[in-house]
Amino acid sequence: MARPKFPHSPPPQPPERGVKAATFKLLLETAMAIIQDGGHIPSVAETAVRAKVSRATAYRYFKSRSALLTAVIEASLGPVRSHASDLPDGHARLHELFKKTFPRFKEFEPQLRAAALLSLEQWAQERAGLLEEEPFRRGHRVRILEHALEPLAPQLPKAVYDRLHRALSVIYGIEPYVILKDIWGVSDREVERTALWMADAMVDAALREANPPRAARKKPAQ
Repeated sequence: MARPKFPHSPPPQPPERGVKAATFKLLLETAMAIIQDGGHIPSVAETAVRAKVSRATAYRYFKSRSALLTAVIEASLGPVRSHASDLPDGHARLHELFKKTFPRFKEFEPQLRAAALLSLEQWAQERAGLLEEEPFRRGHRVRILEHALEPLAPQLPKAVYDRLHRALSVIYGIEPYVILKDIWGVSDREVERTALWMADAMVDAALREANPPRAARKKPAQ
């Protein structure tokens, strides 16, 4: 199955008011609580039972785990996805992004881990031809980082910019938490500091590649 270049699953649109809006909110909050407390991704049916809503009603709002988890992540990361900056310096804008949004990653770490887990599970099912629901796609960080890197774009050749953009996407999100906490046992604060240190190193490397020292640009003597 071909994937879009920069994939992400659009969240279900919540009703604006009334009983439908209240039911949507109840199901969403129940799913978030199950993930927070139980450590697993609930099915729509399980969420309906916990929320004391009929399964038929629940499926009218969320047709699959993918749709349910997409709404959970949208509720968790809404402020992250809407973050905007007018800082003119690329380094400063990237620092601002990390420092303002990593606390949100910490707050909703169980939900973000659930998103990564579902993505991996469905990847395996898709490869085996066993995926029976629409896949959950994660890709919002592409646009978020693109905004942060906007001041640096004119300073970098496209190939270097693209490499930097992709490299930063590896360390911006739940992945540093999974590696640094699970393997190294570091604190949340150290996860943030290490990720920002790596981001600075990546930006510096990209700028050096785009503007090598004069001695490095000289041709070797014949």
